[in-house]
Amino acid sequence: MAGMARSSAAVVAAAAVVALLALALAPAASTAERFVVGDAARWTWGYNYTDWVIKKGPFFQNDTLVFMYDPPNATVHAHSVYMMRNLADYQSCNLKAAKLVAGITQGAGSGFEFVLTKRKKHYFVCGERGGIHCTMGQMKFIVKPKSSACRDD
Repeated sequence: MAGMARSSAAVVAAAAVVALLALALAPAASTAERFVVGDAARWTWGYNYTDWVIKKGPFFQNDTLVFMYDPPNATVHAHSVYMMRNLADYQSCNLKAAKLVAGITQGAGSGFEFVLTKRKKHYFVCGERGGIHCTMGQMKFIVKPKSSACRDD
């Protein structure tokens, strides 16, 4: 009977060692990052956000995009953030089925934060001035986050 207790204890101890080794050898959980859209330029007319995405990417699930822009005043045009439903609407800046995710005042201060929770393409545009900021001002970009498990690859 004592021999069985010792071998059971040995099995439990061996399993604990294996579990600890697995944890030690597993890659550390990656942490999400926070990106100010446009860096110092922020969310503004005439900045090339497609280039910004290329330079800053790749993006990962649970990363946060921060849209910072001033509320409209005598010298600043209004900006907003819309999510387009598909590539065709994004390319044509068709706002009819777009979803407003940040209004003209939400970019003030520390900005509006959008967390990339889903691994799907996100089509962001500025919807102000009837879509001119999107079409002429280059205020649009696409981002498709990768799995956060891939961050360390």
